[in-house]
Amino acid sequence: MARKLTFSPFILLFSLAFIVLAEGGSISINYGRIANDLPQPSKVVELLKSHGINRIKLYDTDSTVLTALANSGINVVVALPNELLSSAAADQSFTDKWVQANISQYYPTTKIEAIAVGNEVFVDPNNTTQFLVPAMKNLHSSLIKLNLNSSIKLSSPIALSALQSSYPPSTGSFKSELVQPVIKPMLDFLRQSGSYLMVNAYPFFAYAANADKISLDYALFRTNSGNVDSGNGLRYYSLFEAQLDAVFAAMSALGYDDVKVAVTETGWPSKGDENEVGAGQQNAASYNGNLVRRVLTGSGTPLRPNEPLDVYLFALFNENQKPGPTSERNYGLFYPNEQKVYDIPLTAAEINGKETTPVNGSKEQVPATSDVSTAAAGTTWCVANEEAGDEKLQAALDYACGEGGADCRPIQEGSTCYNPDSLVAHASYAFNSYYQKKARGTGTCNFGGSAYVVTQPPKFGSCEFPTGY
Repeated sequence: MARKLTFSPFILLFSLAFIVLAEGGSISINYGRIANDLPQPSKVVELLKSHGINRIKLYDTDSTVLTALANSGINVVVALPNELLSSAAADQSFTDKWVQANISQYYPTTKIEAIAVGNEVFVDPNNTTQFLVPAMKNLHSSLIKLNLNSSIKLSSPIALSALQSSYPPSTGSFKSELVQPVIKPMLDFLRQSGSYLMVNAYPFFAYAANADKISLDYALFRTNSGNVDSGNGLRYYSLFEAQLDAVFAAMSALGYDDVKVAVTETGWPSKGDENEVGAGQQNAASYNGNLVRRVLTGSGTPLRPNEPLDVYLFALFNENQKPGPTSERNYGLFYPNEQKVYDIPLTAAEINGKETTPVNGSKEQVPATSDVSTAAAGTTWCVANEEAGDEKLQAALDYACGEGGADCRPIQEGSTCYNPDSLVAHASYAFNSYYQKKARGTGTCNFGGSAYVVTQPPKFGSCEFPTGY
């Protein structure tokens, strides 16, 4: 049965509030330097600026790098390495001196915005977990002394291995042995200090270990039928979002729904050993390119649809001295000579017209389902989120077809896209019309969590969705 467009003034205002407030997320990059052939930091700053990258994360507080970043306008997350955690936890004077030497000496000329205290501490073979929260508290006290605590946040990146359960996402929980000693104290600290949880999430690892069970399309943000979470009924179309929502569920189970999250590492290797299933240039281009589009033009995850995604890609360069399998040395978006490993958009401004294919045009042996997506030409569409519920979808549909200015003539009875006659199909057409008319701008496919961006043409009967007006 066709849905009437009611155009209630209340609904229009309600929907308009969602449109105005909706914002896309942010894409940043990790700048690792475990290599002997990288360009000088001053050249790296030029490279970052030339590609519109305005936020990076470091793994230390290297003086040459921080000096090169001065007056660049690039925001920086620096790090206190794991090996200093015990000293930072034991002695307030140590953190006072460390902050003076590594933070206040450069700030605010260099826009340091956060300190990552350690990295994946829970899996550190040196057993530094016990020092993490005391170190964070001492560093916070040191920042307070210099009146920097409101400008510079403290957090610590955790790996997904901190989860006891992650599938389905609604069952997400932290390992019991971590909850009382460190997870709850850390989340308490983040809440009290107004900071956020840093999470490192790699769908590649899950896919490589379970390629017989996980669809490559699902791992690469490509068109797929999705997976329904039996616990809450939400449908997931990407492994990345499922992993992130498992973290949100784990936090919620402990009562920390109000603490925000940033994904401080994620990526896909462009090369790997023979047994590293899925590693390759085309898959890396698909994953990172589609992720960028998803983050910059979409809303949040199914569990937190109104929270934009903040993501740091790993990594800026291939790093030739990293130990481990071949993949570890091939996560970079750029070669050390500053040429792209593959061409993907990195900013909202360049999303249109970019290709996510290897720049050298090479072909490689990858699973049969791993062809570069239709979105390789940079095109994205906006569709309705059926989990938003009929009332919310109807309100957003009314806005899009009314004040929003979407072309809804094709979904009227007797027109080309009237069938299938369903709210989801009609709303998807209207949302996409609005999204395309707004030039696929950041935040224009949200509708208060009622819509999300896809990277393949939507399929509703024989209806064709436009890609521009």
